[in-house]
Amino acid sequence: MLIGIMSDTHDNLPAIAKAVGFFNERGVDLVIHAGDYVAPFVAGELKKLRAPLRGVFGNNDGERKGLYEALGIKDEIIEIEADGMKIAVTHGTNDVLVRALAYSRLYDVVVVGHTHRYEIREVGRTILVNPGEVCGYVTGVKSVALLDTRGRDVKIINLDSGELLGAMSL
Repeated sequence: MLIGIMSDTHDNLPAIAKAVGFFNERGVDLVIHAGDYVAPFVAGELKKLRAPLRGVFGNNDGERKGLYEALGIKDEIIEIEADGMKIAVTHGTNDVLVRALAYSRLYDVVVVGHTHRYEIREVGRTILVNPGEVCGYVTGVKSVALLDTRGRDVKIINLDSGELLGAMSL
């Protein structure tokens, strides 16, 4: 299964369209969004995904009722099981929660956002993935991640250049 991972879209519709196009071109089976959509009008672009979208709220998602109605987003933390892998998703504003999830030994992968900085690292036996920011507002780099559950690897890709920014095998 190929899973697209994104975070921190912050209403940047052209960047969201680029991420959606990237995921659709690669035929991902699922897209995970780690929060900070910001407003429900982003649903217009996100609904163009050819794969189901699962996501969580971030700290800048003020219009939660609208995001729920538009995209079905309702939680601050979710669990996903994919090809025998257990994945936890949270925005990442609570460092204690992120560490607890990563060190719990319950998850193969923990997905976070919030910092706008892409990162892949091992925490115990868990891989912590931050895909960076789709919006590009803070770092200037628009990035997403791909998780291949069969190959058991994760990659972070620059949406503008296609450059591989990081990779790790699980």
